[in-house]
Amino acid sequence: MPHRDDFGRAINYLRVSVTDRCNLRCVYCMPAEGIDKTTHAGILRYEELALIVRAATELGICKVRLTGGEPLARLGLPDFVRMIADLPCLSDLSMTTNGTLLARHAAELAEAGLQRVNISLDSMNPGRFQRITRRGRLEDVWAGIAAAQAEGLEPIKINMVVVRGLNDDEVLDFAGRTISDGWHVRFIELMPIGENVDWAGDGTVPIPEIRARLEDQFGPLEPVHGPKGNGPARYYHLPGATGTVGFIGARSEHFCSTCNRLRLTADGQLRPCLMSSEEIDLRAPLRAGAGLEEIKDLLGQAIFRKPRSHHLADAVSPRDRTMAQIGG
Repeated sequence: MPHRDDFGRAINYLRVSVTDRCNLRCVYCMPAEGIDKTTHAGILRYEELALIVRAATELGICKVRLTGGEPLARLGLPDFVRMIADLPCLSDLSMTTNGTLLARHAAELAEAGLQRVNISLDSMNPGRFQRITRRGRLEDVWAGIAAAQAEGLEPIKINMVVVRGLNDDEVLDFAGRTISDGWHVRFIELMPIGENVDWAGDGTVPIPEIRARLEDQFGPLEPVHGPKGNGPARYYHLPGATGTVGFIGARSEHFCSTCNRLRLTADGQLRPCLMSSEEIDLRAPLRAGAGLEEIKDLLGQAIFRKPRSHHLADAVSPRDRTMAQIGG
């Protein structure tokens, strides 16, 4: 059974960032020159990460998502997947990726025990995709999606961060893919974190506005239970669709009352809340010899220190790290 925090929320989900490095430089996530990368010694070793995941599962966490940066930018990721895939309490092991490196790794990841992937994709226009990512090629993402489908890493969810004046004119095209291709598309509000705090207010397209655009074009949305692993998103079918549209609104429709997750940064800091700068250090205790029970105790502390909600309405946003450094 998962542990509950002070507000009765069952905490059963851990996001594990394996690296703060990324091969892209998306304009709403990173500065063009990148970030100050954590040293090789500062990043948790796979053995250390595996111990943390094992401790988490013994506290009732049954869902683990691998993130970055770009997780596939770290060598040997399939080896880490093998370390944790067979933990008896782990029922859902997934990964969020930008998809550009996925084609070359999908088969080995699936063989190692990864179950499914979410792919971040903010434009289906090749030129615009390159401008948003500053260095990416859309054809690499298409190849990654095809490889994930071929290897059964499904259901694949497509994450689109909607930014006004940047890509919001493609919302209807993405939604249409849930009808024509059975996609599971999730529209995500721009979150004011790190580098994007100062311009996120002007760029955010509220979820109610996105939903209204879809209903004007396609008709009423039918609420449905989301595909496997659904977290904060609220899911719907468009008329005639086999896929789903999901909405994640950290500002306009926040999900704090049902938040079920902890986040582990690549340098070993445990964050009880994405929108708070509070962190609990796991790296130092690990390297001082902490074992399973000590790590379980620190995880338990993080669960009980989860705040009731974020404070975005009061213009309080974390500036200490970029999203790539936190792990999303």
